[in-house]
Amino acid sequence: MTIDHTGSDRARTRLALSVLALCWFAILCDGLDTFVYGAVLPRMLADPTLGMGPGAAGTVGSVATLGMLIGALAAGPLADRLGRRTAIVAGVALFSIASLACAVAPSLEVFAAARGVAGLGLGGLIPTAISMVMEYAPRGRANLMVASLMTAHQAGGILAPGLSMLFLDSRGWRFLFLLGGLPLIAVPLMLKFLPESMGYLLARGRVADADALARSRGVAVTDFVTTPTGGRGTASTTAHRIRRLFTGSRAITTPALWTASFAGLLLVYGVATWLPVMMRSTGYELGSALSFLLVINLGGIVGMLIAGQVADRVGPIPTALVWFALTAIGITALSVQMPLAATYVVVFATGVWLFSAQTMVYAGTAAHSEADFRATAVGLTSGIGRFGAVFGPWLGGVLIASGTPRWGFGAFAVAALLAVAALLVVFVTDRVGSRATTSSVLERVSP
Repeated sequence: MTIDHTGSDRARTRLALSVLALCWFAILCDGLDTFVYGAVLPRMLADPTLGMGPGAAGTVGSVATLGMLIGALAAGPLADRLGRRTAIVAGVALFSIASLACAVAPSLEVFAAARGVAGLGLGGLIPTAISMVMEYAPRGRANLMVASLMTAHQAGGILAPGLSMLFLDSRGWRFLFLLGGLPLIAVPLMLKFLPESMGYLLARGRVADADALARSRGVAVTDFVTTPTGGRGTASTTAHRIRRLFTGSRAITTPALWTASFAGLLLVYGVATWLPVMMRSTGYELGSALSFLLVINLGGIVGMLIAGQVADRVGPIPTALVWFALTAIGITALSVQMPLAATYVVVFATGVWLFSAQTMVYAGTAAHSEADFRATAVGLTSGIGRFGAVFGPWLGGVLIASGTPRWGFGAFAVAALLAVAALLVVFVTDRVGSRATTSSVLERVSP
């Protein structure tokens, strides 16, 4: 008797797309909340009710970034312990409530505290959503699904200045943060329609819950079991999950992936913060320099979709390796003034490579992790990378304050090459491990 898997495959695709859509919305709101502060900052500096000066503005930005760092480090272990669905919904609720608090903050201290709380929710959302989307992705489409998810963050980066242009003059900066609280309305829908991670349920010994979830969505539990769970029906402790990140070849690949994430987020946040200033140092007018931010984010959206398809064919690590190398070339090229049209092309291409390279680091981390500790692995990789997110803007500021803004291009190109070197270590380690496994199998089957 021939078994027709078409219906099951279609059901899994529908499930994957519904998970992607809900997580995409969450990451869109994450991107909007992350970038809205910079978009409204000039108006906030002019508002006497807060008494915010440039120094205080930088401190508030650092508080939010610190919150993201803590959130990213804590979210993975918490998601693997409490559930990824719970972590995603809690993250959305947390930064939405914090955004509402920003909108009504009576003082600078209250506003700064609210931004720090928002950072906690924002920092943990991306790694947890990546783990969820990758788990439910159709066969052979995991990297494309992750890349599609991360287009939402770039879209949020475009939406923030767009909404500011529409409402900042007429409604004021507080209205923008009020809009940032609207995702709270979607929390009940996410609780109803976003499924829990199948890997999490099985790792916790909740086999009946996993079966019920699979039946309700028309899929089979076996479609999502890719690694043994140990047969004990119990979840490992956080300490045990972290130790597993350093067993066998992971003792080499985990630190290398952390290094690549540090360098990648240094690039993402450093370039996003200082690109207009650095471009002005090469002779461009302010209007053109500001428009480069829009172009590089548009390139990021296109790049995510291209990188996802490439990674599904050759793997996320080789893709990220090549993408970072191309990023280094693109950033170096931007240090030389070119005709405006050519510059836009290079900026767009650099966006294609830069943002998706970092996303492929996350995808590569997930691919190196088993289902029951994947959120921990991606969360820690994202958390360590957040140190780069703090260091990148600081480094650009130091170079610009020293009167050498053009050196920023060289510094960021070096960061891209550091990521290339780290990913080469992962690539070579994987190849050596693959050959050793093949040799072992051949030895066992040979007469």
